Amino acid sequence: MLAHASHWSQAPTAISPHVAENIDRVLRAVRTLLHMDVAFISEFLGQNRIFHSVDSDGSDEALKAHDVIPLASGYCRHVVNGDLPQLIPDTSKLPLARSIPETYSIPIGAHSSVPINLEDGRVFGTFCCFSHRPQPGLGERDLALLRTFGSVLATAIAADVRHDTERRASLGAIQSAMESGDPQIVFQPIRNLADRALVGVECLARFSALPHRSPDHWFAEAHAVGVGGELELLAARKALLACALLPDPLTASINISPDTLITAPVAEALAGFDPARIVIEVTEHVPIADYEPILTALAPLRAQGMRVAIDDAGAGYSSMRHILSMRPDVIKLDLSLTRDIDHDPVRKALAAALAEFARRAETIVVAEGIETEAEFETLRQLGFHRGQGYLLGRPQALAEILA
Repeated sequence: MLAHASHWSQAPTAISPHVAENIDRVLRAVRTLLHMDVAFISEFLGQNRIFHSVDSDGSDEALKAHDVIPLASGYCRHVVNGDLPQLIPDTSKLPLARSIPETYSIPIGAHSSVPINLEDGRVFGTFCCFSHRPQPGLGERDLALLRTFGSVLATAIAADVRHDTERRASLGAIQSAMESGDPQIVFQPIRNLADRALVGVECLARFSALPHRSPDHWFAEAHAVGVGGELELLAARKALLACALLPDPLTASINISPDTLITAPVAEALAGFDPARIVIEVTEHVPIADYEPILTALAPLRAQGMRVAIDDAGAGYSSMRHILSMRPDVIKLDLSLTRDIDHDPVRKALAAALAEFARRAETIVVAEGIETEAEFETLRQLGFHRGQGYLLGRPQALAEILA
């Protein structure tokens, strides 16, 4: 399961830096105009409220950004519920205000608070300011000012709230998929082109959970919300657990993205299986700005005996740059170049050049997506060592392949 699954559902909204900067400006302006000591915005989270931004005159440290305080202990809940007015020039004159511990512990002599209402009708939290001493001169014009700026803050926060809501929905869908058993692993045979003998399998993730979509979409969404590495390594662990049935010396090819290589505990996830039989397939579809962190991450894995493959070579971006920088043990020709290669001279020329490069660099070349005998024979004649595709075996349970 997701490492932080028990926390994200009650996590505060992630406020973007430029919005936070604007909030700070508004707090400072309102606090100064109303001659208050402290101004803040808080978000309601279950039975608590979290302070996103706090501005004070410097003499008050009772409240700080990121503080979490029970809703029951402050004014905010009472103001939103209508039990307390939004403007209180003198808290000592209201029995309910006198009964709230913060009135004396902070202390609070004057208080003004308005709810931050989102476009869907929900209350995000409150925009508040207070003075340690009563402020008898506060009136409706001051409250109108606070309400106006409260609306400005609601508009500024709305996009972050929408993004956060979408993120939580994505995390929920991913968590639900994992709880239902996803990702499930299937295995596609990799065969010698000389005699069609089985030399290994590529481990592929599949998802049955709703909404139905390709594995690429599931992993892309997981990376977008910060759990892509966890999902990839869960798939890797499941794959290698199943590969205990794979007889020596057949290899297991595991797909791992550059981002996961750099940020996640890959070595730990791949432990327990013969490293000399693991091939790490690094996808070529994602542009890489700096290879040094990837090479650093791969070095200890290679030292254990694991091999590295550049996946989908020729599909886009910088195939040759990846190959020259990472010096892979295996280069996999993308299926877009395999398709119809038997009667496409351009595809044939590009594949031949890659095969010759691999021969000189002493690298194994694997053709993906072989579907016809003509494609198979053309690739074999061009010097490709290995291949996979529907002609050589569809993705299936490992037991079916071994049978």
